[in-house]
Amino acid sequence: MAKKIFINLPVADLQKAMTFYTAIGFTNNPQFTDETAGCMILTEEIYVMLLTHSKFSEFTKKEISNTKLTASVINCISVDSKEEVNAMLENCLKAGGQEPFEPKDYGFMQQRSFEDLDGHLWEVVYMDIAKFPKQ
Repeated sequence: MAKKIFINLPVADLQKAMTFYTAIGFTNNPQFTDETAGCMILTEEIYVMLLTHSKFSEFTKKEISNTKLTASVINCISVDSKEEVNAMLENCLKAGGQEPFEPKDYGFMQQRSFEDLDGHLWEVVYMDIAKFPKQ
């Protein structure tokens, strides 16, 4: 079995968060979705679990941070083309997300960043390893 990653995010409004992640290309897995959690799938290996604050609190004794004011993690997704980077960000902005930085072009890598409705930080990158600078 391939290893999978499940990113668990506390969200203020589960339905709005699910709508946002659907708009940027995730699909919902209803088998693991209820009124406290939404399982959103990007690939067969990458899942985002959107959890209400009360549900998220069941997994930690720590206070839930206000991600609109603080940052503790930046999640990064690689995609297959520069066009896919731009499409995801365009959909993000239409769905209410924000782009805190200008797009970056490193020659071998295209990068754009976004914040979801709760302020969680993401980067979307396309890398062409053939263009990576040789040392």
